[in-house]
Amino acid sequence: MSCAPRIVDIAVLGAGAAGLAAAAELAERGLRVSVLEARDRIGGRILTLTDPSLDWPIELGPEFIHGHAPATRALLEQSGGIAIDTAGTRWTLREGRPAPREDVFDGMRRLMQRVESLPETDLSVEEFLARAAEDPSLEAVRTYARMMVEGFDAADPRRASVRAIANEWSGMNGGQGRPSGGYRTLTTHLARSLAASGGELQLQTVVRRVEWGVGKVTVAADTPAGPLELAARCAVVALPVSVLQRPPDEAEAVRFAPPLDEKAAALRGVEVGPVVKVVLRFRHAFWEALHGGRFRDAGFLHAPQAPFRTMWTALPARAPLLTAWAGGPRAAELASSSRDELIEHALVSLQSVLDAGPEVRDELAAAYAYDWLRDDRARGAYSYITVGGCGAPAELARPLRETLYFAGEAANPGESGTVEAALQSGRRAAREIAKQFAK
Repeated sequence: MSCAPRIVDIAVLGAGAAGLAAAAELAERGLRVSVLEARDRIGGRILTLTDPSLDWPIELGPEFIHGHAPATRALLEQSGGIAIDTAGTRWTLREGRPAPREDVFDGMRRLMQRVESLPETDLSVEEFLARAAEDPSLEAVRTYARMMVEGFDAADPRRASVRAIANEWSGMNGGQGRPSGGYRTLTTHLARSLAASGGELQLQTVVRRVEWGVGKVTVAADTPAGPLELAARCAVVALPVSVLQRPPDEAEAVRFAPPLDEKAAALRGVEVGPVVKVVLRFRHAFWEALHGGRFRDAGFLHAPQAPFRTMWTALPARAPLLTAWAGGPRAAELASSSRDELIEHALVSLQSVLDAGPEVRDELAAAYAYDWLRDDRARGAYSYITVGGCGAPAELARPLRETLYFAGEAANPGESGTVEAALQSGRRAAREIAKQFAK
């Protein structure tokens, strides 16, 4: 005999930033909310670690606050934290030697302004850059534009929409910072707000099937204690699009009945890009004394031909941490590497960009590595728009039959791929549901 389903007002699928933001706001409005999360932790693609020997968070997921980010900064203030602006000079490996890197972002922006005059509806970034190859004065700008698409956007230039990239870069302003204490402080604050308002959060709960019709949702899930069935009036689907893109016959797929056919075109318009991140903790910030102190105020280090093209310090904090980052095709190339191999690749990259010797390895105290492509709950780090998919975020965000509401960084028109986008999407879904319940 099966047990009767537990009844709530709203089921929220996923306890990442989007799901928690939606759930906390709905619970504060007095609605019965239940959040189901497959992992044994909250945060989704936010993954903050602590090291007892450090007074600084170790971020294996998102780390930076990009631009003004009002939702992020407001939540940070509510949680008692602050945004710490990044600092430091940029260095790049040029002809085998480290050299100060010139600021080429304005040049990349000017190049991307040419997108407005394209006769085609859309092109890939790679096709667009190929057209600029005839102008030798743009060679450096093209190189760094490709690196930024792969690294910053974790995208494949052969598939990424140049119109989407141009639109994103044109709106980038307001600087860059980090949340004090790491992004986990924000998700922890949301989870506490949810609990304080009477909301439920259930971890290690793997959603298998979602049956839905107008005004009715039934969720079937597996838990360590056995099967769970939840009945709700509506649901917030806050799963990564990479999960929603899985074929229904795949073992880890979430099966919707009826299927999400109306979202099929939008789901084809986005991809979740791969990212590999390695955080190296040293006994001392040894690079600050290298070569007469030339790297003392280094913020970012770039090695275009190294396994990890981009590295950064914790400045303005003088923490003995260096982070190695690979995104897009370079991250995909590293995906078959073991943890030890990833750390070795990071050390080799660091040695090259610093023009350093054995002190890099001698000073190493610990290393943390994460390959988001191998994470079966995410299969990538964050989304980017593919050629012809500029309308995909708005279409993904559109509710179905006032019953299924969608949240997540990919379902946020205007900005995707950030924690800010995830938070905005969750709150937007909460407002849409609140209007429905107020009828």
